[in-house]
Amino acid sequence: MVLHKVLIPQDIAEEGKEYLRKRGYEIRMGSGSSIEEIKNDIVDCDAVLIRTAPLPAEVLEVGEKLKVIARHGVGVDNIDVDKATELGIYVTNAPESNANTVAEIGLGLIIALARNLIVCDKATRTGDFSFRNRQIGIDLEGKVLGIIGVGKIGRRLGLKAYHGLSMKVIGYDPFLKEADFPELIERVEDRDTLFSRSDFVSLHIPSTPETKKSIGLREFKLMKPTSYLINVARGDLVIEEDIAVALREGMIKGAAVDVYETEPPPLNHPFFGLNNIILTPHNASHTKECMVRMAVQAAQGIDEVLSGKIPTWPVNNPKKIK
Repeated sequence: MVLHKVLIPQDIAEEGKEYLRKRGYEIRMGSGSSIEEIKNDIVDCDAVLIRTAPLPAEVLEVGEKLKVIARHGVGVDNIDVDKATELGIYVTNAPESNANTVAEIGLGLIIALARNLIVCDKATRTGDFSFRNRQIGIDLEGKVLGIIGVGKIGRRLGLKAYHGLSMKVIGYDPFLKEADFPELIERVEDRDTLFSRSDFVSLHIPSTPETKKSIGLREFKLMKPTSYLINVARGDLVIEEDIAVALREGMIKGAAVDVYETEPPPLNHPFFGLNNIILTPHNASHTKECMVRMAVQAAQGIDEVLSGKIPTWPVNNPKKIK
């Protein structure tokens, strides 16, 4: 049996590495996650299990033995999928791994925004107990949650909000027919309607040329001044400066953001001076259980391709496999 080498530039859960070792693969932990470091490490590897590190065309061209790239998670915007397809390299991901986990944090952020939990905590720590009377929260029962992208994460969030919080849920997804919508999520025909009707708007779409910077001041002006935006998808979906303007000028009440156009965000980022936005460090999927699922499902994709099988979760379909 030929011993295949798998490059892992950023560490993963031990269960994922053990999955590969048990099947006879040699694991090479990368020397770093920069483009140059990955180019040096990938030269003689058959596979790479990638998290957030970049895999542009120049890296893929160096990997002359590379047959499969497995994404630890779902989004593949850090991978040049078109180049991989051209070079006969499979790209796989782990779409079943993080849907429920991210939906849970989405629900938590809705509650945190509605009840001002972060600013309440800060005020209480300074002895400002009278804050309780100055900033009043809202009930979520009957409020409208608008979901853009009713896929695995979006639909789970919607059903949790409906069943757990008695919210009304509407969704916009041009790629889904009405029959494919969950029964309890009302389908709306256009984004503008969703933005104008919703008390909370939650984003669950991938970053593509069509969706990048597709949400800005125009959309915020459609929203209620009492409404909130939640982004646990990709940072470049929204024009970040426009979020800051909308929050400063009261176009919307608040926001919660887990993802940023540049990660980590620079210290002079416009969000950092605002107290009506909750910020987390792109860790919506970082639970012990989810990290294991992402690692194992990515490892499964590698094993399937290198053992000559069709992968369970292919992102592309290279016509000529290496």
